[in-house]
Order: sequence, then C-alpha cells, then structure tokens
Amino acid sequence: MPYFKSKTGNEELQLFYEDLGTGETIVFVGGWPLTHQMWEYQLTPLRELGFRCIAYDRRGFGKSGQSLNHYDYDTLAEDLKNLLDELDVNNITLAGFSMGGGEVVRYCSKYNCARVSRIILISSIVPYMLQTDDNPDGTPLEVFEEFDEKIRKDRPGFLAGFAKQFYGVGFLSHPVSAGILEWTNSLAFTASQKAMLNCMESFSQTDFRDELPAINVPALIIHGDADKTVPVKAAGEMAARLIKNSLYKVYPNAPHGLFFTHKNLLNRDIVSFISAGIIDINDILEEDYDILPGNEPLIIRDGEQE
Repeated sequence: MPYFKSKTGNEELQLFYEDLGTGETIVFVGGWPLTHQMWEYQLTPLRELGFRCIAYDRRGFGKSGQSLNHYDYDTLAEDLKNLLDELDVNNITLAGFSMGGGEVVRYCSKYNCARVSRIILISSIVPYMLQTDDNPDGTPLEVFEEFDEKIRKDRPGFLAGFAKQFYGVGFLSHPVSAGILEWTNSLAFTASQKAMLNCMESFSQTDFRDELPAINVPALIIHGDADKTVPVKAAGEMAARLIKNSLYKVYPNAPHGLFFTHKNLLNRDIVSFISAGIIDINDILEEDYDILPGNEPLIIRDGEQE
C-alpha cells in the first residue's frame, strides 16, 4: 500500500494515498469527515478517460497516521505539499471538496500554487464558514458547538444524522440509497474522534477571505443551491467574488454531497474545465468558449451571469 512521509515541525506521519492511471494529473483533497474513498465515483471514470488521479487520506482519517495535536490548515497544506513533492507532479489540477477546499486555498496562498495549473472548489467551505458581524451569512458558532457535543457524546448517532443532511435526505426526498448512507458512515468511522473535533474547529473558524484574491491560477467553483451543510451564499458565491480568475457554476437542487448525487455532471464539468486549457478568464470571455455546456448559468461573476 502506498504511503508518503509527511514531516511537519517535529512530527512525522505516514499518510496513505492512491495514484491511479496515467495522463494529465488531478489531485483530489477530500472533505470532513470522510476519506479519499469518497472520490470513488470520480476516480474510476476519470481514470478511464485518460487522467491520472491521485487522492489521499487526511491525517487522522482513513489509513493515515494520527497526530496528537496538529490539524490546523498550515499543517494540512504542508501535508499536501509533501505529497506533491514526493510524487514530483507538475501542471496538476487541484480539486478540493468541502473542508478540502481550505487545503487547496492555503496551499496556493502559502506556496504560490507551485506545481498547480488550475484549481476546482467543490461544495467548499471557503472563504469563511463562521457567522460574525462582517460575515452575517455564515454559520453560527452554536451550531459547531452542538456538533462538538454530539460527537463527544454519540459519534455514530451524530454521523447517521449528518449523512442524511449531507445528501439532502428528507421525509419526501431520497436522493441516495440506504447503502450510500451506510457507506458514507463507514468512511467517517475510520477517523479518530480527536481528528474529527480538531478538523471541525479548523474548517469552521479559519478565515480565508484575504487569501482568495491572491490565487493566480484559473479556478472552477461548483456549489449546490440546496446545500444545507455549507450554504452557497456564504461559500461558493462569496468565493467567486474574491477569486479573480474564476468560473462559478451552481447546481440546482444539489445538496452538499453532490460528488455522488450529481456525479455525472460533476465529472463532465471537471473534464471540460481541464480540457479547455484555460490560462485566463479573459480567454473564455474573448473567445466565447462553451466551457461548461448543458447547465445554465455557465459563467457567473460577481453574482451576475456573463
């Protein structure tokens, strides 16, 4: 099984990864509280289409080693850097889901997007999840405090309820099977309780707003307008306003876990974004590329369709 050593400060951990296929490289950064296996419905079809797909388990999750203390975004971004350095990959597409969007942004901020040609933020938590006076659309701190209490008291019970919200399951809405809910919970159960708690603190309280304008590679931002876990207004919409070289695509009626519920659309959009060879957003606007076909609006900048 492939592992890489990630030395951060005085700590060295063995972190698990998968490296599948050959061709243009996509590196996937997963969401909380899941493992790299959440990308199953991207890794197989994209590899079959000729892409090299790399995904790894965040420290404390899946098959990766557990840290006693360090789950802040600087450390997590250094883990990502160590993976890219170990594999010596260049001109990659870096895709982050939910919490993983924070690693993508902090990596670009801290390491100037080294080795990266474009980024994709999917249901991402950036720029800032927490509700504050200057971020009124964020999530109140009390919500995360309640999560903390439930995880400490009954983690399996918390995860069972969380998975339903994650996929938009309700009394009349059943977008995923019972099997997918069970599979999702099985991935989350591999995390340590400490990793879950510390990572939740990191993604809920880290403010990326000052980092987004400095991103110097093209970005595709995808978010569902029915996301109850990371509401689109405070996340995808705001990220699109702050990243200058960005395409913003909203999936109607899509929940947080759109990597499964809207997997075919997501995979097609990933391929379209990579295959277009975008250098700058102006290339699209000037040449009238049909970059993301079949789902309006195609391009949204500052909240307005262009």
